[in-house]
Amino acid sequence: MLRLFFLILSIAGSTGAGIGVVIALTIGQDTLQPILISAALGAVTGLIASWLIAKALSTA
Repeated sequence: MLRLFFLILSIAGSTGAGIGVVIALTIGQDTLQPILISAALGAVTGLIASWLIAKALSTA
């Protein structure tokens, strides 16, 4: 399951971070700190999603 988790994380983490940056820029937050916070929150969301997806796939 750990291998599967890391494979999914490599995609979901970067996608979540990218979505966070796009959201921050869309709402007008164009300084460094809000962009980094949004990217970190997106990456954490990708981390959680990766764990849940890997867990569901490994038990199926």
